[in-house]
Amino acid sequence: MSGIVFLYVTAPNAETAARIARSLVEEKLAACVNIHAEMRSVYEWEGKVEIGLETPLIVKTTTAAANAARDRIIALHPYEEPCVAALPVSPEGSSASFLDWIRGATKT
Repeated sequence: MSGIVFLYVTAPNAETAARIARSLVEEKLAACVNIHAEMRSVYEWEGKVEIGLETPLIVKTTTAAANAARDRIIALHPYEEPCVAALPVSPEGSSASFLDWIRGATKT
């Protein structure tokens, strides 16, 4: 039985986030993707501190599909270095039926 992973991703805008999310769900690389409201990001890039707006996503997938989902996100993403971070989900304290739903909706 595959574990569950949430991928934290940021996109430059809601349209890009929706395009990535739709692809992942259609290709069964994720059961669900939450697209959050725009946020402000402060980061250093090429020696300069930048402040910009980004749209965060939480991609709900399995450990078996996580690498393929990551690769698809990177392929679709316009950033030179997109944020894609895998966060393992502990079954303790999680809804077992929800985790089963993710497994069932995701290609492994």
